[in-house]
Amino acid sequence: MKNTILDILKNAGDYISGEEISRILGISRAAVWKHIRNLKNDGYEIDSVTNKGYRLVNAPDIISIDTLNSLLTTKYTARNTKYFPQTDSTNEAAKRDSSSPDGSLYIAGIQTAGKGRLGRGWESPEGAGIWMSLLLKPDIAPQDISEITLIAGIAVCRAAGKGAEIKWPNDIVIGSRKICGILTEMSAEIERVNHIVCGIGINVNTPSFPPELQNKATSLLIETGEKTSRTELIAGVMNEFEPLYETFIKSGFKAVRDEYRRLCVTLGKDVQVIYRKETITGKAIDIDDNGRLIVDTNNGRITVTSGEVSVRGLYGYI
Repeated sequence: MKNTILDILKNAGDYISGEEISRILGISRAAVWKHIRNLKNDGYEIDSVTNKGYRLVNAPDIISIDTLNSLLTTKYTARNTKYFPQTDSTNEAAKRDSSSPDGSLYIAGIQTAGKGRLGRGWESPEGAGIWMSLLLKPDIAPQDISEITLIAGIAVCRAAGKGAEIKWPNDIVIGSRKICGILTEMSAEIERVNHIVCGIGINVNTPSFPPELQNKATSLLIETGEKTSRTELIAGVMNEFEPLYETFIKSGFKAVRDEYRRLCVTLGKDVQVIYRKETITGKAIDIDDNGRLIVDTNNGRITVTSGEVSVRGLYGYI
């Protein structure tokens, strides 16, 4: 009911009386007042004027599980969502809760030990970004797990828009700067996957970055000049992810490869691959049916399945 009243205030555009809200919802004016008070306690700035009613002045960007549930079109993805005001990392939270249903989502307000690939730290300031992890239990071979990272990348690009593209394999960029990182981890036996945790960190409303990151990192706020609802973006990513994931489970990565190729900013670029302790320079020319990067080098064509890829002109050789 509280969220319904919030929607009424948003759509009103100006003052709307408590009497009108109570008529619309079929509840008492006292109940309306109680929900308005709760919204104020949540951080919403609401003007109350005698004989005029209520007007929404300012809405904070609060991650609301109720609102998220109302926006989801999924069958199971994010239908069991847990929010932590603070945790070490959402990947670790998901791993600790691995008996939960397939598609469970874990979201944090703050991560104290967020991480990226190769154990690198990931800054997770409060109220500025999306720090979330999906718990998945697919019936696939362990060697196919890395392709879920690529699927998640497509979902983020679709939901974020704003010209978002993919730097193979797990970075989402706008222009030459990163807005999102994806880290997929698994628990598996030789031929069987127990569970997968796909962590997604998105810089949403971050207003600025320290000097050492300004040429490498960006946010949707910096790129557009407008704030984005984190709850709506989470729902968007989940709604895009589930059909992509189901297509992948049924038909393999090759079924979505063409879209990934269109979004992949790495293709056609000079790259430096740090792979198996060897540094190789060449041009990225394609993505194969298993999501591997194909690189032409002076010594022939290679297929990259893991390791570090730096794109000349995008991040430099780092």
